[in-house]
Amino acid sequence: MDRMMLLAGRALGLMGFAACAIAIIARVAGNFWIRGFELGSLLQVGIAGIAAGCFLLLWVLTQRRN
Repeated sequence: MDRMMLLAGRALGLMGFAACAIAIIARVAGNFWIRGFELGSLLQVGIAGIAAGCFLLLWVLTQRRN
């Protein structure tokens, strides 16, 4: 279970980071929309992905017993 949450946390964090990076690069290039999605919405999805990934990684860390 810990390995699955660790993998999911890392994947969500990377996907969130990628979504944020795409939104920022597109906005700096002067775009407001990508394929019908507003860049602000894409940035919020990226932030949510990073937050969910951090939550899962923190959950794994607190469940470990040494």
